[in-house]
Amino acid sequence: MAQGADQSNVRSLVIVTILFFMWGMLTSLNDILIPHLKSVYTLSYVQAMLVQFCFFGAYFVVSVPAGGLVKRIGYQSGAVTGLLIAASGCGMFYFAATSGYAVFLLAFFVLAAGITILQVAANPFVTLLGNPSTASSRLTLTQAFNSLGTTVGPLFGGLLILGGTAVVTHEQLQLMTEAERLTHRAAEAAAVQGPYLLLAGTLLILALLFAFARLPKVEHAAESALTAPTGSIFAHRNLLLGAIAIFLYVGGEVSIGSFLVNFIEEPHIGAMPAAQAATYVSYYWGLAMVGRFIGFAVMRYASPGKILAFNASGAIALILLTVLSEGKVAMWAILFVGLFNSIMFPTIFSMAVHGLGVRTGQGSGVLCMAIVGGAIVPFAQGALADRFGVQMSFYLPIVCYAFILYFGYTYRRLFLKDPAT
Repeated sequence: MAQGADQSNVRSLVIVTILFFMWGMLTSLNDILIPHLKSVYTLSYVQAMLVQFCFFGAYFVVSVPAGGLVKRIGYQSGAVTGLLIAASGCGMFYFAATSGYAVFLLAFFVLAAGITILQVAANPFVTLLGNPSTASSRLTLTQAFNSLGTTVGPLFGGLLILGGTAVVTHEQLQLMTEAERLTHRAAEAAAVQGPYLLLAGTLLILALLFAFARLPKVEHAAESALTAPTGSIFAHRNLLLGAIAIFLYVGGEVSIGSFLVNFIEEPHIGAMPAAQAATYVSYYWGLAMVGRFIGFAVMRYASPGKILAFNASGAIALILLTVLSEGKVAMWAILFVGLFNSIMFPTIFSMAVHGLGVRTGQGSGVLCMAIVGGAIVPFAQGALADRFGVQMSFYLPIVCYAFILYFGYTYRRLFLKDPAT
């Protein structure tokens, strides 16, 4: 019977891993669309970061109702609902191309609302499929395939979106007539239509497959000694500080990715066109994928708090090198931050929900709300970039990783009673 349950858990993990891949791909495509839409609509950095503000703002707005929805209809039906909403968001990009920037922002919000429901359903589902002591390892493995999606996304977008229109310099644009400029910008905006219709169709197929898949009914773990049946969930300090860490981690990771194309384009850094710079964004996310596969093995034996603190330290050192240097050194330093990002989200998540027991789903909703950091931090960095330049604006993510370093360093001493955990 135990062997059958184990096989069922493995099948379930395979199916859920596909979802992690898809939302990773959809999320990293934002890094390509931000410079694309910035060029199409002649936006400032702050205005361009409204893409991430609307996308990750959806996590804050939708996470609580999504948690209630998943609790009512179950993990599997919740995932199907999320896929259908995400597909409708992708379909809206077709109309946004002929309607203006505001409709693009609405499409990003709807797409992210669907992904939020997927996150709320899938993350706790993975942690509950097996031994609690290896929850970090399982979530790290599925997040590795999420990173595969984020690696493929920029290549997909660079080829089909940025590479789908003729490269026009600022000087050439100024020489065009008003009618020629409008025609060129319309062509650039329309470049998103085909790729996002393809993504919408893929999500619809996944929704159908997932609806008919035979997944086990997973119940929440029994309440632990660390969980009180009444009182505020924020009485669990690991959840409170973990939510702050998720806010800052997602904010820092997303903010770096959002500025990569524009940063690499700069003459004193990479001096390359946007379509070529987009391929380097895949290195940022690809290194995170590599790190997660390594983390899957290492974290089965090492303390998650120590690994988290080590990775945060590495990220801080690389961003400092980025700010204080130039050329290929600065470019590769910021790209290698992805390697140290690798295990941060799944590790923070599993550390934050440790000991919540029957409140694991509620804690997941809180942590998904904290993903709104991906809306706030890039917006703040955009303001710094407009004022001080893109390179100097990278000081902001350093602050984010400094708190994560603190959380990892103090977690074991402050929150865990079991020294073997």
